[in-house]
Amino acid sequence: MAEPTMSSTSDAPGSAPEQQPSEPARPVHDRELPVTPSGGDVVANPPASEPQADGAELTEDQVKLALRRVKDPELNLNILDLGLVYAIRVEGSAVSIDMSLTSPGCPSGPEIMTDAENQLKTLPGVTDVSVNLVWSPFWTPERIEPRVRAYLGF
Repeated sequence: MAEPTMSSTSDAPGSAPEQQPSEPARPVHDRELPVTPSGGDVVANPPASEPQADGAELTEDQVKLALRRVKDPELNLNILDLGLVYAIRVEGSAVSIDMSLTSPGCPSGPEIMTDAENQLKTLPGVTDVSVNLVWSPFWTPERIEPRVRAYLGF
């Protein structure tokens, strides 16, 4: 049985198939998603170090949305719902958070803190990020959001 071959759609005999210029292959998670403004043009997301074009200031809600993408890898729950984020401060283009871990010996601590920092750096207009690890007050399961506690059976 013969293997299928690609055929050229060109009308001229002996002409080479048309080559499409291609970008170098990048992992799926490394690609930028297009954003469609009201005009319908597709533009790439601006780099995090540039201020927002519309002059809007960064809000605590935007920071919370970014932190919801940070999950404890052992529990697969975000750090806000787990009650690990104690304080959020937004001062111009600088963001600072105080957070804790479920225990001082948490093996995922460095991974969670690095992920939090990286997620905050993706926010438009953010130029400085500070993630502070605090142990007072000590984290307890009572800090978990009530709906998540119910889900976990607490």
